[in-house]
Amino acid sequence: MALDPVCGMTVEPATAAGKSEYGGRTFHFCSTHCLRTFEKAPENFLKEKPKAPQAAPGAQYTCPMHPEIVQVGPGSCPKCGMALVPALGGEATGEDDDTELRDMTRRFRVSAVLTVPLVAMMLFHFEGMRWVELLLATPVVLWGGWPFFHKFQLSLRNRSPNMYTLIGLGVGAAYAFSVAALFVPGLHSYFESGAVIVTLVLLGEVLQLRAMGQTGQAIRQLLELAPATALLVAGGSEKEVPLSEVKVGDLLRVRPGEKIPVDAVVAEGGSNVDESMITGEPVPVAKKPGERVTGGTLNGTGALVVRAERVGADTLLARIVHMVAQAQRTKAPVQRLADLVAAYFVPAVVAIAAATALAWFFLGPEPRLAYALVNAVSVLIIACPCALGLATPISMTVAMGRGAKNGILFRNAAAVEKLRDVGVLVVDKTGTLTLGRPTLGEMKILDQSVSEGEVLRLAASVEKASEHPLAQAFIEAAKARGVALSPVQDFFSMTGKGVVGTVDGRQVAVGSARLFGMAEEGMYAAIDGTPVARFTVADPIKETTFAALKALQAEGVRVVMLSGDSRRNAQAVAGKLGIDDVFAEVLPEEKADKVKALQAQGAVVAMAGDGINDAPALAQADVGIAMGTGTDVAIESAGVTLVKGDLRAIARAIQLSRATMRNVKQNLFFAFVYNALGVPLAAGVLYPVFGVLLSPMFAGAAMAMSSVSVVTNALRLRKHP
Repeated sequence: MALDPVCGMTVEPATAAGKSEYGGRTFHFCSTHCLRTFEKAPENFLKEKPKAPQAAPGAQYTCPMHPEIVQVGPGSCPKCGMALVPALGGEATGEDDDTELRDMTRRFRVSAVLTVPLVAMMLFHFEGMRWVELLLATPVVLWGGWPFFHKFQLSLRNRSPNMYTLIGLGVGAAYAFSVAALFVPGLHSYFESGAVIVTLVLLGEVLQLRAMGQTGQAIRQLLELAPATALLVAGGSEKEVPLSEVKVGDLLRVRPGEKIPVDAVVAEGGSNVDESMITGEPVPVAKKPGERVTGGTLNGTGALVVRAERVGADTLLARIVHMVAQAQRTKAPVQRLADLVAAYFVPAVVAIAAATALAWFFLGPEPRLAYALVNAVSVLIIACPCALGLATPISMTVAMGRGAKNGILFRNAAAVEKLRDVGVLVVDKTGTLTLGRPTLGEMKILDQSVSEGEVLRLAASVEKASEHPLAQAFIEAAKARGVALSPVQDFFSMTGKGVVGTVDGRQVAVGSARLFGMAEEGMYAAIDGTPVARFTVADPIKETTFAALKALQAEGVRVVMLSGDSRRNAQAVAGKLGIDDVFAEVLPEEKADKVKALQAQGAVVAMAGDGINDAPALAQADVGIAMGTGTDVAIESAGVTLVKGDLRAIARAIQLSRATMRNVKQNLFFAFVYNALGVPLAAGVLYPVFGVLLSPMFAGAAMAMSSVSVVTNALRLRKHP
């Protein structure tokens, strides 16, 4: 990975458009233009350039319309010309760089002051003041509109026609014609039109930049949750240190009302912790020694001493921000249509403007040249490819930020789009519907030569080497009875069936009835090949599961339980929850096949799980949903992650997905209809019947407001529950 020294774009050396050697270094370039520019005067591009005052060193910026565009430092998108925004979750984690907004605001204010007298002169028909109009309009067009002309030039150089191509052509033509009219008697000047268009477009830029600054507000609020310092407890004393100096294993004191600095485990004390910034739930959660706390959450009235478990980029908060930032750089499938239209949009508008000019010049009334110019400029100015291009990505960006605040993390934009179509939700039982913390119930001895204590000791010793939730039930039961465990050798796990190992020279196996060929369901323990005990295991249903299933039913989603547990246990849980579709005793490799079978029936299937054994099914599903309390493998295989593993969040995620896609459709409808109606109106289709023409000034106002309307509509998603 390298940086183009001319434009600052990120360049892959293998796909670079060219390279150059200078000063013993090799530089790679994104385009041949940058290469030629560099080779003319390489020393100009190797000088240390001043950084924007609020931009973090090495901060990455991206384009809201073209998320694949990423560069170091602020600038303009080479494709659409829009101002780049900080790539949240990268290195740009400080305050936003508002240089562009301040510059546009200054240009707008000066241009507005100079444009007002121009409009007054037009309204009150002041004659013989063309040179005064020139003096007033020139700074507006050439200084106020300079950013647009610069981006117009870049659009031609990069062969990427965009909104600024149309603005540059329209305003440039109006101004050039007006200057020529000063020296040609009988020609009307349009200085006021050019000035008003620039001023209105500047106003639109200011409003759009302000609105765009709000799209990442949810993520910025998360970033601000992490405290800057932590109170380190070491050597009998306490010292306040920067958060960057905290290491795994450090003891940190968290006083009442303070934010927890990093992901940690409570070592001393007890308190209620407000975790709403992660889960969206307002009720504080009680914490006592041995329980985990999350960095950025708010400590209540109790004092805590915590031991750091994850610091820096490994904390949950940092991972959430990174995950959302990466997701916001992806494109939804629905974006393809807008991209396809946008690719032909600007050339088509230029062609329509040229046809309009020719039609008015040869067929229109006198003064033909004036009509031809005015209507062609109106066509160029009113067209707005940005509204079309922003329609989808801006809604996705806001929705992902809103989801993150509610503990719902989307891996990509495709997951947001696909989730709204889900008709079947496949859920794993253990850890998803239930707490995932099974407890050992009744123990029935099958071989009276072995005592209960000995069976429990051997079984728990083998299970100690396993990561399955059922293993913890044996270990907790042994701990409760004060049974000491022994080391295990030759440990082997049979996925979906059980575990085998050697303890004190005896081969011990613990597993399901399937492993031992037993008729009665349950968990069994065998010593040296002989079953010696049968266990019942209970896994309590989560309190939130009932409400979650009710919410999913209200959304029209059918829930299917998929479990590797015994049929009796699975049916018992399903009966309590009112789930009719149950697949029990399903091996991990069979879970993906069950998902395929449901998809073959025409259903759009989402799969929710939390274990390693769920990963293949999560990957097979149309949308994989991982519980954040589960394994990293499950989370990596999923399109959606629920931070706290609360099943109710699935219903909220589906609601958010559907609201987002409605918002996208509204934006696309507005953008398509706006351009479909605006361009013919500007061309003068109503003139033959009604004698109505659209002034370039009104066209400029309409164009300026179109993108702002799309962004404002997308921002409504921030208020989604």
